[in-house]
Amino acid sequence: MLRIYNCIVAEHDLGLLVLATVICLFTIFAAADIAARGTTMAPAARLRWALGAGVTAGLGIWSTHFVAMLAYDPGTTFVFDPGLTALSLAIAIGIPAAGFAVALALPGRHAAPAGGAIVGGGIAVMHFVGMVAVDLPGRIEWDPVYAVAAIAIGAVAASAALDIIVIGTGRYRAGLGALVLSGGIVGLHFTAMGAVTIRPDPSIVPSGLQLSPVGMAGAISAAVLLVVGGCLLIATILRKAERLAAESERRFGLLVEGVTDYAIYMLDPCGNVANWNVGAARVKGYGAEEIVGRNFSVFYTPEDVVRGAPQRALAVARAEGKFEARAERVRKDGTRFWAHVVIDAVRDPRSGGHAGFVSITRDITPEKLAADQMEAMQRNLDRALANMGHGLAMFGADEKLVLANPRFAEIFGLAPGVVQPGLSLRDLVHAVALARVPPDPPAKADHIYAAHRKAIAGGGRSVIIEELDDGRTLSVGNNPMPDGSWVTTFEDISDRRRSEQKIAHMARHDGLTGLPNRASFNERLDDELELASRDGCRVAVVGIDLDRFKDINDSRGHAVGDEVLRIVSARLSAVLGAGEFAARFGGDEFAVMKTIGQGEDLGDFVARLERALSQPIVLDGFDITPGASLGVALFPTDAASRDSLINNADLAMYRAKAAPAERVCFYEARMDEVSRQRRALATDLWHAVENGELSLAYQVQKSVVDGRVTGYEVLLRWDHPRRGRISPAEFIPIAEECGAIVPIGAWVLREACAEAARWDGGERIAVNLSPLQLGHVDLVREVHETLLVTGLAPARLELEITETAIIADKERALHILRQIKALGITIAIDDFGTGYSSLDTLRSFPFDKIKLDRSFMNDIDSNPQSKAIIRAILALGRSLEVPVLAEGVETDDQLQMLTVEGCDEVQGFLLGRPEPIQTGLLGLRAAAAG
Repeated sequence: MLRIYNCIVAEHDLGLLVLATVICLFTIFAAADIAARGTTMAPAARLRWALGAGVTAGLGIWSTHFVAMLAYDPGTTFVFDPGLTALSLAIAIGIPAAGFAVALALPGRHAAPAGGAIVGGGIAVMHFVGMVAVDLPGRIEWDPVYAVAAIAIGAVAASAALDIIVIGTGRYRAGLGALVLSGGIVGLHFTAMGAVTIRPDPSIVPSGLQLSPVGMAGAISAAVLLVVGGCLLIATILRKAERLAAESERRFGLLVEGVTDYAIYMLDPCGNVANWNVGAARVKGYGAEEIVGRNFSVFYTPEDVVRGAPQRALAVARAEGKFEARAERVRKDGTRFWAHVVIDAVRDPRSGGHAGFVSITRDITPEKLAADQMEAMQRNLDRALANMGHGLAMFGADEKLVLANPRFAEIFGLAPGVVQPGLSLRDLVHAVALARVPPDPPAKADHIYAAHRKAIAGGGRSVIIEELDDGRTLSVGNNPMPDGSWVTTFEDISDRRRSEQKIAHMARHDGLTGLPNRASFNERLDDELELASRDGCRVAVVGIDLDRFKDINDSRGHAVGDEVLRIVSARLSAVLGAGEFAARFGGDEFAVMKTIGQGEDLGDFVARLERALSQPIVLDGFDITPGASLGVALFPTDAASRDSLINNADLAMYRAKAAPAERVCFYEARMDEVSRQRRALATDLWHAVENGELSLAYQVQKSVVDGRVTGYEVLLRWDHPRRGRISPAEFIPIAEECGAIVPIGAWVLREACAEAARWDGGERIAVNLSPLQLGHVDLVREVHETLLVTGLAPARLELEITETAIIADKERALHILRQIKALGITIAIDDFGTGYSSLDTLRSFPFDKIKLDRSFMNDIDSNPQSKAIIRAILALGRSLEVPVLAEGVETDDQLQMLTVEGCDEVQGFLLGRPEPIQTGLLGLRAAAAG
């Protein structure tokens, strides 16, 4: 030790030694910090950090050595060999870099000490190669004891330092490791210098190519600057990486805390809660201060705790990496809930050892309840199938029987064991045919099989009525499913069929006289009017009221009166010819109709009725001559609809009854002032377009989500020259009755499209189509030409129709709508929720929008049924992926309710009243925005 002390004090410049020590501490601490940070990185990135630490440490070690050599004074001048000096630098960088790489990149507890030993060896090799690079006029002799001691000091110190830096967990492990490694470097250097003895030899002359100490000082300064710059660069990179890591951790923390539907928390290796997120507090009821540090077994039911379920869960997660289960859990307040639990084992990225667990819990109570309900429903369904009165069989797409209930075999008298899953439809039909008495021939069975296959292949639900030889009637319903399978039901409708026939006859006929009743008459009249409209014929309706029938009842009794009615009915039936139909409306009122062909006279028909009604009736020896008053109305002259025709015939009949001299009276216009006024309006409507009396108003439609204007509905207004403004509710039905709606509708479409084409905002316009327009043969062509002439984009036009416009001739109406839709025009179903509102209509045609009728908005606050219907229609729209627009929105409460329920668009006075275009489109937009 005295030799080493004398070497330091007597043979070195203490100022340069302090500089060498500072350089050593600074660079070794930087290298230790880099290595410590590298331990937190992924295995693939650790090698890069190890190389950075090795290079930094190597430059510092080399600089420390040669600054200390500059401080060394052997009593003679000396210089350095350039090649060996460069080699010492390469050794100082390469071997420590390899040592750091072993310590950081290789797994295992002993990798760090082994890497440190390599670093220590590199320091020793660099030192002795650097000493060999010293050239002076003398010889260097080494004390082997001191030399070995120097190597041991470096290896042990470096091994301990890297063990502290890489394996240690303390906050100051990088600083402590740097001090140990720096001490080892200094100890190795001065122990090795203490082993040196220089023997002067004047015969040795240093080479002229060698470096002087001044040059060596410059090189070392450059190296130190390089080290310092590198450290600064690395420090900058590390600070940026730390900021990014901190930001990443912050965002991840926000993510975890922001998840409120899942309980996410960490467990230590013993199962104690380490942290707690907001979702965990919501799901389990504990605050973080209440649960952190407690064992997670508190979430288990007492029964599960007794069975050791918490420990088994951790054992599975530890052994397999993951535990997953659906089970009951307990909240803080003691209530139980069903949870989906996932526990993942967590490994320490540095050591690879087990660090704890991550538990993720989701409350699945609603799902569990739904599954339990579904299971209960399935059990009930099985019981229902076994006890239902209908036979039922389900077949797969391959025509193989999937299941059949007992009633199926009972209906056809099949023996037990015949009906088994896997039996083909053909084989089953033949088995049923053989079970009949007498058995059906195979050809008939093949015919029945083919009929059922044809019905199933049709794609929709089909019903086949089978009349069995034993007098029974079966209703066989086939219900295909999208995957090609189908369900067939078998119902014995024998009794029902007989009852239906009897009820149908009673519903359509008068119980006293046997004549058809009013409902039957109306149906027949509808058919006749439709045929007459098509064929250009006329239809006469004769209203009949018996004269003095009250007197007969009062004087002879109701039994005689009933007999009179029966006799009159029989006489009317007897005089009827082809195309004639009689009915009793009630009391002593009858009605008769006749279709009158081209050139056919009405006089003979009326005369026959008069004779039948005026002939005496002999009852109990008394002659009774009831007589009757007849009123006649003609289609289409006197009325264009069934109700009007019957009403006008009644008006004529009442006039005949009021004028005894007139037994038969034909309808005239003055009989009905209201009807006259309607016809006057109808006449004026035909000229309203050419006289410029019609105008258009526009009402805004807005999106519920963002308040954006989506379009405007076009509304018709009529300013009559004498009567002033007439309500659309009054003149639109008249226009539809008289047919003027067709040219008026065409005008509305042209004007609206032309006006919209001048707008620069791209708003959509919605135009209503009447049933008559929809049935017009040129509708598609007119719409197409209107778009071409006006230049309006098809996507900006929306046509609104009611279901009433479709049902009259559904197939034809849907065909026309498909042609219009093919032009790029959108189709909306209007006034949905009133009238028919058939789901079949929505299924039959892909409407682009459903318009909820305004009537539901009027009493939404006072009528729960209206609110429920609105919700149902909105849910239907979402299921069909069809947007829903609610009409008639007039209050903020209505708008708020529609927003909450997920309505797509709204329209009403709250958003904007109908305005004429003369106010300007900007005015409309301003009203909409307000």
